[in-house]
Amino acid sequence: AHFLPCSVICRRPPLCKPLSTCDGVPAGLADADTIFALSSGHGRCGVAVVRVSGPESATALRRMAGLTHSLPPPRTALLRSITDAQAKEVLDRGLVLWFPGSVPGMRPAEAGEFTRRAFQAGKLGLTEVEGLGDLIHAETEAQRRQALRQMSGELGRLYQDWSHKLKRCLAHVEAFIDFSEDELIEDGVLNQVDRSVCNLQAEMERHLKDERKGERLRSGVQVVIAGATNAGKSSLLNTLCQRPAAIVSPIAGTTRDVVETALDIGGFPVLLSDTAGLRDSSDLVEREGVRRARERVEQADLTLVVVDSAHLPTDAQQAAAFLQGHLRSVLATEEQCLLVLNKTDLLPDDQRQKLDRELRQVSELPPVCLISCHTDEGLQDFLTVLHSNVKTLCGDPLSGAPTLTQARHRAHLQQCVAALAQYQRYRDTDLALAAEGVRLALTSLGRITGRVGAEEILDIIFKDFCIGK
Repeated sequence: AHFLPCSVICRRPPLCKPLSTCDGVPAGLADADTIFALSSGHGRCGVAVVRVSGPESATALRRMAGLTHSLPPPRTALLRSITDAQAKEVLDRGLVLWFPGSVPGMRPAEAGEFTRRAFQAGKLGLTEVEGLGDLIHAETEAQRRQALRQMSGELGRLYQDWSHKLKRCLAHVEAFIDFSEDELIEDGVLNQVDRSVCNLQAEMERHLKDERKGERLRSGVQVVIAGATNAGKSSLLNTLCQRPAAIVSPIAGTTRDVVETALDIGGFPVLLSDTAGLRDSSDLVEREGVRRARERVEQADLTLVVVDSAHLPTDAQQAAAFLQGHLRSVLATEEQCLLVLNKTDLLPDDQRQKLDRELRQVSELPPVCLISCHTDEGLQDFLTVLHSNVKTLCGDPLSGAPTLTQARHRAHLQQCVAALAQYQRYRDTDLALAAEGVRLALTSLGRITGRVGAEEILDIIFKDFCIGK
């Protein structure tokens, strides 16, 4: 395998820049250890990337690449023999790259340490770091797109823009409190703050009303298969994941516990759960399985209600009434669901076609899919409908404004909105408490981006108001 040592080389160079260990090094990093790690992942491969960062990077590069005089030009690939610095044995030939910043003293890097240093050096914002982590763990195409968008800094820029506006609002309110009696503050300053706070609160509330699409895409859509015993729920699970994940038998109540499997449905992540058949039972184990099944249905983003089509009335209107009653027995509320009529291979062709045609016209029913897990008939149409529903639940990660992807973002933004409501509540009665509301909102935003400081507030005060002139 080829060996690619370097002072600092990134898995994704445009985003994860090296740290300087010379003049201008971030505080706290000047005396950091020199660390190294295999950045290209473990296992057999044609090319490997070894990444080094720290004060002794230049020394390591010179010794291992046989550079007796000067280092290679910055960000320029140089083909060299890679040598064991102690044994003087050639290990391989490969490319070396030097990213100026600053092998004795080196130690293996801890998990995430390169990214942490990039964050501490101001090269990556906290939301970008989270985007990088999501990209590393992305399992589907849609997850990759969302992670790349967040890693590009778009979400972080939105929050930084809000943070900048809040700093200005806070600076103006505190300046009014401290200097308004000296007539050094322009008239209408608080009115401008009122408008800004109102607009920011409205923007944040709209941002929060995203139906958790970003979070759902990041963690996976919870799809639950539910229905009566022997409807073919486990067969549907096995058909979708294309392996015998669940036991299938003609004995009613075979599935007792929840069986989960992760799927990629057209690029979107799905966590599919097969549950116990819903029925009354004197068996304590089966009753616990039914309880867990109902609990999963309540937590589901999408429920696949499976029905044995051979048990349906032959009359379409009676079948529709039967299905409506069955849905009420399965779903606690009007959750999003698909109605899956299984075992259609047991029906005569004319009855199946008539049932399909007439049930699709019943507006009171959710989307109806007729399938046979035995013959795979109707499966492709069902997958198309399933993909459409999953895509709607996740949204397009590349369109519109960037969405929330982390539960912690949502929690801090909710605190931010509540704090801005505090400003409006005390605006006319206690300006100091109102200002505290803006400060709390700014702190909550700072916890998302990882950056907030009192010095920035003072800078705006003196820049905007020229106190003392």
